[in-house]
Amino acid sequence: MSHENGIYVANAPVSYGAFEVTIGSDPNVPDGVAILDAVAAAGYEGIDLGPVGYLGRGAELGQRLADRGLGLSGAYLEFTFHDADNVSAMMPELDELLDTFDAVQPFLGTPTPRPTIADAGSAARHGAPGSGVRNPSSGLTDQQWDEFAIGMNRVLERCRTRGYEPTLHCETGSFLEATSELEKALEITDVNICLETGHQLLGGGDPIDFLHTWTHRINQVHLKDVTMSIFDDIVRNGESSSAIWANEAFPRLGDGDFDVVRFVADLRASGFEGWLVVEQDSFPTSTARFAQAIDDQRLNRAYLASLGL
Repeated sequence: MSHENGIYVANAPVSYGAFEVTIGSDPNVPDGVAILDAVAAAGYEGIDLGPVGYLGRGAELGQRLADRGLGLSGAYLEFTFHDADNVSAMMPELDELLDTFDAVQPFLGTPTPRPTIADAGSAARHGAPGSGVRNPSSGLTDQQWDEFAIGMNRVLERCRTRGYEPTLHCETGSFLEATSELEKALEITDVNICLETGHQLLGGGDPIDFLHTWTHRINQVHLKDVTMSIFDDIVRNGESSSAIWANEAFPRLGDGDFDVVRFVADLRASGFEGWLVVEQDSFPTSTARFAQAIDDQRLNRAYLASLGL
C-alpha cells in the first residue's frame, strides 16, 4: 500500500499468544515461521520481534522477513530502571536485541525497528494492577525517580550509541502505569514514548488526550482495544496483572470501549510517522483458540484498512 500518511502497520507475536510465558511451555503455540506467514497473509507491513530467536536469528531472520515483504517494528525489554544492578544485568540482553536489529537491517526497506523499553514493576504492583492511579503512594519515591533517570539514561545511551532510538512502553503492573508516572519519565529524561492505548486505558489514562498533549514525543504506537468491565472485575477480585491476558481484556479492534475510529483519525491528523503495532495479547489454551487469534489479526488489519491505514 502507499505511505503518503507515513504510518506502517505491524503486528506482534503476542497477538497470537506467542510470548515469553507460552513459548516452549504450551505445545499449541505456532512456530515462528507460521506466525510470519500469518502476519504477511493478513496484510501487515511488519512484525515485532517477540522473544529473541523465536522468529529466527541473524541473517536468517532478515531473509524470512524479506521473503514475506515484512519489516521489523521493534522488540520489547523490561528493566528495573531505578535499580542500577538490574540495569547492568540487563545490558547483555539489550545488546543481543540490538545485534538482531543490526543483522536484519540490510534486508529491510521499512522504518528502523525501535528498542521498546519498559519498566519491570514489582510484585506488589503486579499483584494490584491499576495501583498507579488508585494508590499513588505505591509508586516510586523521589530518590527512586532520581535513580530511575540515571538508569534510563544508561539504556538510552546504549541504544543511541548503536544507532537506535528507543521508545518507552507503559505497562500495567509497572511503575509506568498512570499518566502522571509516564509524564514524570518524560519530564526527567529525553526518552520518547510508545503510545500504548490499552495499558494507558487500564492505567486510568486517556490515550487520545495523551496523543494531543505529547505528539512531539510519540515515536511509536501500540494499538489495543480494551473491555474495561473485564479489568474492573480483575481489580475488584484482587487478581494479578496476568489475569488481564487470561481473561482476554483486549478484544478485536472496534469491539471494546476505546474509540479506535477517532484515535486513528487524530493520529493521522497529528502527522505521526512510523510504526503502529496492533496488539491483542492473550493466553490461548487450545488449538482452536490459537486459530481464532490468527483470524482476529486478519480482521484487525481489515478494520484498520477501512479507516485508511
